[in-house]
Amino acid sequence: VQLQAFGGGLVQAGGSLRLSCAASGRTFSSYAMGWFRQAPGKEREFVALVWWVGGSGYYADSVKGRFTISRDNTKNTAYLEMNSLKPDDTAVYYCAAKYKVTKTIAAITDFDSWGQGTLVTVSS
Repeated sequence: VQLQAFGGGLVQAGGSLRLSCAASGRTFSSYAMGWFRQAPGKEREFVALVWWVGGSGYYADSVKGRFTISRDNTKNTAYLEMNSLKPDDTAVYYCAAKYKVTKTIAAITDFDSWGQGTLVTVSS
């Protein structure tokens, strides 16, 4: 599956953004979808996961309660709704996919496909 992330931008602290990850291919509904981010000078880190069967998602502690991951299989798109943004959320955000996994995964090496990233900048 090929992925394209978009929706990033500049937002003030406390604001909101919604990222989208558009997938190509007919089997999007069979992929677990994840979001990662990489801040300047830091390693890429896990943000959120939604399984191919759906569900409420799994989140990094740093975003729990502020971010919501979802998917629309009819549109072959995954989303990351980000609220109460903080300057520390500034990063390039990447979406990723893993075929038919039902367990919790959060490592970069767990995922098969990656999007190109979209920059989110949160100003203080």
